[in-house]
Amino acid sequence: MFIQIPTDMDEVQMRQLQLKQHGETATEDEIIHQAVLDILQNFLDQIEDGHYDTAAWQGENLTVTDINGDLTATIKPMAATFIADFRDNADQVTERLEQEAIQASGAR
Repeated sequence: MFIQIPTDMDEVQMRQLQLKQHGETATEDEIIHQAVLDILQNFLDQIEDGHYDTAAWQGENLTVTDINGDLTATIKPMAATFIADFRDNADQVTERLEQEAIQASGAR
């Protein structure tokens, strides 16, 4: 099984091994950082039936901009970082990102 977007720490470690097998290196934190962004973007794309809003990092926060480039949401981590949140409870981060995506998209 190839892990594209890890959803828990076991999958983060599997993803790290997969990258290593392909000659790439990434820390767990780098993989989590990308996974959190990808999870939010996937929720936005699913809710909107396409890529209309864009998730991005702004420091330790996630932002969502609409197709016109207008900021529609800023999402802050519960702890100091989303990496810490993910390590503490990945399921809770995923559920929260889904709810934030619904709000940011206006449930379009």
